Amino acid sequence: VQLQASGGGLVQAGGSLRLSCTASGRTFSTNFMGWFRQAPGKEREFVATTRGSGGSTYYADSVKGRFTISRDNAKNTLYLQMNSLNPEDTAVYYCAARDSGGTPARPGKTSNYDYWGQGTQVTVSS
Repeated sequence: VQLQASGGGLVQAGGSLRLSCTASGRTFSTNFMGWFRQAPGKEREFVATTRGSGGSTYYADSVKGRFTISRDNAKNTLYLQMNSLNPEDTAVYYCAARDSGGTPARPGKTSNYDYWGQGTQVTVSS
């Protein structure tokens, strides 16, 4: 199983980026897939996750109203639309997928995810 993230880059504050994550090797149509990020010197933190197919979606408070997670199960691809970016959003963004179905008690916990992409750098300049 591989998760390939892309779409990162350098953007000015207030700008937008769209990240993509394509899974290969298996499908995750009813499993949680999410985005996490890690800034230099900080721990990896939860950004957003979704079960897809009209299922539950969760966001970190810091991105609510600015970021939108979505997925295209036909393409086995997860997206993260990021608007109104600010320098605090600068980090390496990782996509992740959960092996088992169902909803974990804490959907934003990194240990609930079994597969991870390689990360894509997002840099927001002030």
